[in-house]
Amino acid sequence: MNENDMNLFQEFPSVSTETWESQIRTDLKGKDYDKTLIWSTNEGIKVRPYYRDENLSGLEFLDTLPGQFPYVRGNHKTGNNWLVRQDIEVSGFVQANRKALQILSKGVTSLGFLFKSCQEISTEDLKALCSGIDLQKTEVNFVMTCKNPILVKSLVEFLKEQKADPSLVKGSVNLDPVGVFTLKGKFCSSENEAFVRVKEVLDSAVDYSGIQLIGVNGRNFNNAGASIVQELGFSLAIGAEYLTRLTDLGLDAGIIAPRIRFNFGIGGNYFMEIAKLRAARMLWARIVQAYHPKCECDENCGEGECLCAGKMHIHSETSVWNKTIYDSYVNLLRTQTEAMSATLGGTDSLTIKPFDVVYEQPTDFAERIARNQQAILKEEAHFDKIADPGAGSYYIESLTAEIAEQSWKIFLDIQDKGGFIAAFRSGIVQTQVNEMAVKRTKAVATRRENILGVNQFPNYTEQIGIELSSQSFEAIDQTSKDAEVDTIKMYRSARQLEALRYATDRFSTLNIRPKAFMLTIGDLVFSKARAQFSSNFFAVAGYEVVDNNAFESVEAGVNSALEASADIVVICSSDDEYAQYAPEVYRQLKGKAIFVVAGAPACSEDLKAVGIENFINVKTNLLESLTGYNHKLGIK
Repeated sequence: MNENDMNLFQEFPSVSTETWESQIRTDLKGKDYDKTLIWSTNEGIKVRPYYRDENLSGLEFLDTLPGQFPYVRGNHKTGNNWLVRQDIEVSGFVQANRKALQILSKGVTSLGFLFKSCQEISTEDLKALCSGIDLQKTEVNFVMTCKNPILVKSLVEFLKEQKADPSLVKGSVNLDPVGVFTLKGKFCSSENEAFVRVKEVLDSAVDYSGIQLIGVNGRNFNNAGASIVQELGFSLAIGAEYLTRLTDLGLDAGIIAPRIRFNFGIGGNYFMEIAKLRAARMLWARIVQAYHPKCECDENCGEGECLCAGKMHIHSETSVWNKTIYDSYVNLLRTQTEAMSATLGGTDSLTIKPFDVVYEQPTDFAERIARNQQAILKEEAHFDKIADPGAGSYYIESLTAEIAEQSWKIFLDIQDKGGFIAAFRSGIVQTQVNEMAVKRTKAVATRRENILGVNQFPNYTEQIGIELSSQSFEAIDQTSKDAEVDTIKMYRSARQLEALRYATDRFSTLNIRPKAFMLTIGDLVFSKARAQFSSNFFAVAGYEVVDNNAFESVEAGVNSALEASADIVVICSSDDEYAQYAPEVYRQLKGKAIFVVAGAPACSEDLKAVGIENFINVKTNLLESLTGYNHKLGIK
């Protein structure tokens, strides 16, 4: 910036916060400042309408650079490159290998092999699975819930046979007995033996330091409805559990920490998710530092300690919690913003789940789009070129600090309870996750949290053309029959509303689709606004919606509704006019259709006195209300 540019700034005097606040309160004209302009996140963070430099006062991490401890600005000094990962479900080794080779030529730089069945993977299996894949150039990840020690033994033998350079091999094995415990409610053998096996796995692959062998699966909490700070706090507690148990078994933290990979889910809260990854790196670096790790590393070493051991390895994947079956192309918008959050936040690798993954085996088209979404971020948006793009943003820096503070409180609370496993056995973790999931699900049901295409602005004409099982709308429960404790369950926030609409679709294949008729009358502004609200309301359940211009009389509106064979008639007018029109419409319908008043007029009690029972407004619980209408219409 030259001197002339600097002179331009002198023409604009600085404005104090007091001046800003004074002007805002004047513009509010008496409205409550906090209720109007400040909103609370699920994490309890109060988000201000604006942020200034003074909001960053006292934040120590502001003076650090990318690649410097505590790595809030990323693990690398320059750039923000990440690996483009695509996961492949392994139903056969040859078939999975064929698909892997195909997608490696289409922009993928990281492969994830998912094993649904519990099977022992041999060296010969790996030869078939990895044939033609250069393991020194492509990251390969293995995800399975059991038999991981056998897999690692076979993997080491395979790498030695391939004469792969240990310093160049990158990948992961998702060995996570603690995570399995949260999903199944028990350890495969015993708690102590589980950690002994983890130690044996680390010992067996000591030469391949570029392979993270322990997985901390925070994504499970994310997809169970946990808040951002819960996901982070619990994940850090699991990571600390591994550090504690394995150091007790004689390993140094400098050996353990670099072999841990954190797998986070990325939801739709754009800025919060960016800040989550930044806060995660910072907190994990501090945690590892407390274990006084020793290792050979770079210039980030203290006296007798290795600070770089605290670099957090992060894999991110787009969340399932907010994905939908109806209007599924909207999932593309959701995954794109989530991918932006993950990459701007500095993830090391990213999986974008295909838009159709929640209701079918992803098509080639859907997988191609998912790959291209990352290509756009790299090749067109150049997100990979700038280290810590969020640096200097008053908002993101403030969120980073607040998320770190709230997550740290959760982490410390878990530590006070004896560590993650002890806290989970006592039910503390499950209770907190379930309470948050219920809160968020209710927010969807009452439209305080919008899911486009499901609880807000649904596609009126869409019908599911494929047969879906009931499992599409149920929670994923992996609890063992002999579980020792309650577990966390993963599900989609839209599942109940979508099940409601799917029931209407199935009903309509045998019957006439239920019809909701908008009887607009009186004040034009109110009648049209309430008709639009009511049309969206009933379209959520999959009903056919008939909107109308304002009728000149009650008789004309009722006659038109009856001619249309309406199942539901919604009167849409102003509060003042309901006292006149609503009783007359109710009387003329004579019970030939369900009668609904759109709004919460002051005369509601008077209307109830004449027999009117149904009212809908912005505070109505969509799920409860529409379930009731379905029952009245015989839809189950």
